[in-house]
Amino acid sequence: MNTVGNKFPEGFLWGGATAANQMEGGFHEGNKGLNIADVLPGGKERLSILQEPGFNFEIDKSKYSYPNHEGIDFYHRYKEDIALFAEMGFKAFRMSIAWTRIFPNGDELEPNEAGLAFYDRVFDELHKYGIEPVVTISHYEMPVNLVKEYGGWRNRQVVTFFERYVNAIFNSYKNKVKYWMTFNEINSGLVMPIMGLGFSIHKEEDRYQPTFQAFHHQFVASSIAVKACHEIIPDSKIGCMVIFAPVYAFDSNPENVMFALQEERLFNNFCADVQVRGEYPAFIKRYFKEHGIELETQDGDLELLKENPVDYIGFSYYMSRTEKKVKTELEASQGNIIGGVKNPFLKASDWGWEIDPEGLRISLNKLHDRYQVPLFVVENGLGAYDNVEEDGSINDDYRIDYLREHIKAMGEAIEDGVELMGYTSWGCIDLVSASTGEFSKRYGFIYVDKHDDGSGTLERKRKKSFYWYQNVIGTNGEQL
Repeated sequence: MNTVGNKFPEGFLWGGATAANQMEGGFHEGNKGLNIADVLPGGKERLSILQEPGFNFEIDKSKYSYPNHEGIDFYHRYKEDIALFAEMGFKAFRMSIAWTRIFPNGDELEPNEAGLAFYDRVFDELHKYGIEPVVTISHYEMPVNLVKEYGGWRNRQVVTFFERYVNAIFNSYKNKVKYWMTFNEINSGLVMPIMGLGFSIHKEEDRYQPTFQAFHHQFVASSIAVKACHEIIPDSKIGCMVIFAPVYAFDSNPENVMFALQEERLFNNFCADVQVRGEYPAFIKRYFKEHGIELETQDGDLELLKENPVDYIGFSYYMSRTEKKVKTELEASQGNIIGGVKNPFLKASDWGWEIDPEGLRISLNKLHDRYQVPLFVVENGLGAYDNVEEDGSINDDYRIDYLREHIKAMGEAIEDGVELMGYTSWGCIDLVSASTGEFSKRYGFIYVDKHDDGSGTLERKRKKSFYWYQNVIGTNGEQL
C-alpha cells in the first residue's frame, strides 16, 4: 500500500460521476421525451456524426443501434447501484437530471410529475446513505423538440424554456440538493455543437456566428440559473463545468508558444471567464472581430452576467494537449475531441488519449491562479478494455495506477495552495461512452455485463479498483 500522507481536507467530496443519458435507460418510461443522446447511434460512426454538418436528429434502427435507450438500466436499478456506491464510501455522487424527464418536449408550461418523482426517489436513496448529490442541470441531453422546432441554443427562446426548467427542479429539490452545475463541458460546443449547443452546423453556413451566438444564450441561461439557485436554495453552491486540458507548446519556437497560448485561452478560458469573471475577455473580442462575429444581445444581458457569477469551477480532466502552429496528419494526436499533436513524453490509453497525471496538477494551478474560486474535479478516469477472469474477478490494475497518479497530483496541487472541493471519478460504474456509444470503453469501479452487440445480463460486479477506491476514501486519500 502506498502511503503518501493526508493532503486532503476534512469534508473532501470523494465520489463518482455519471450522466443520465449514459446510464439511466428507460428512454420512453415515465413520460420522458426524446433527447439528443437518444438519437445518436452507437459505435465509431458517432464521432463522425458529432463533428460533421447536416445531422438530422432522427432515429434509424435499420442502420444503427442506440445503446443509450437502455443504458445500464439505472432507471430500474438505482437502489442496487447506490448501495454499491455507499459500500465504496462515496461522500458525493455526481449525476445529471434528464431535461426531457422534467419537460419532455422542452417547451411545456408545466413539468412532468413522473419525472420529478423519479429523481425524488433517487435523491432520497442517496441521502439514506449520507451521499451528497452533485447535479448537472444539462448534460448533453437537450430535448430533440427544441432542436428541431427552435434550432437549439442558437434561438433566444430556449433561454425561457431553460429558465422554466431550472425553476422547476430548484423548487422541487431545494431540500435535497445543495451542489449544482449548469452546463456539462460547456466549451465542448466549440468542436461538438450537436451535443453541447443543440444543433448541427448547416453545410453551407459559417460555423462561427451561430456557435458564439448560442454560447451567449447559454451564458445568459447560466446566469439566470445561478440567480434562481441562490434565491431558492440560499445555502447552495452552483458552478460551471468545463473540459480542461492544459495546452503545451510542442517546442520553444515562439510561434508555437503563441499558438498554444491562443488555443488554451479559447478552449480552456473563454467559457470560464464569462461564467466566473462575469464578462467577455479581451482576447475573445479580438477573435470576434477577426472572424466577423457580431453577437445579438438584449438590454441587461451583460449586467446579468456580471452580477451572477458561478460559485465554483467543476471540470473534467482526462489528458493534456500539445500544439504546434503547422502540423502534419501524421503528427496528429488520436485522443479526445480536442486535437493537438502527439506528445513524445506521454503514453496513451487504448483509445489514444494521452496519459498525463502531472497535467492535472498543472491544470489545478492554472485555474486557481486565474480565477481564485474553489475547484472541483468532477470527471477523471481511464477508459479501457476490461476482462472478466474465470473466477469472476476483474483485475484492473492499470486503472488503479492511472487514478493513483492523478490523485497524487491533486494532493500536490492542494499543497501548492489550490482550494479543491472534491473528486468524482468518471464512470464510477460502467456506462455508455459519450463519444463512441460503446460499452467496451469501460471506466467503472463496477463492471456491468453489457456489450457493444447489445448482449449481456446487466449484472454488476466489483472490480479490483472498487476495493482500492474504497480504501482511498476510507483513509481520505492517505493510502493510495
